Amino acid sequence: MTRRDHKQAFTSRPRDADTWIQAGGLSPQRNGGKAHHFTARITIDVTPDLRGRIKVAAFRRGITVAEMLRDLLCREFPPNPRGIA
Repeated sequence: MTRRDHKQAFTSRPRDADTWIQAGGLSPQRNGGKAHHFTARITIDVTPDLRGRIKVAAFRRGITVAEMLRDLLCREFPPNPRGIA
């Protein structure tokens, strides 16, 4: 059986939360010279039932699931004027 090389993982978690949050090499998307705000993708696993309820709620409100979840997360985690966390 062959031995595995102990190489650094594809990505590693930085030492502190600030570095971890800012890591990832995000750059603004540009469209016709106008910079858009930064975005980052988060993936979560939910049950098919919960996914359906989320989609129905967004449809009834006339917004996208992404808009609804961004609003929910902004309410739950408001900006902290003294820094992160």
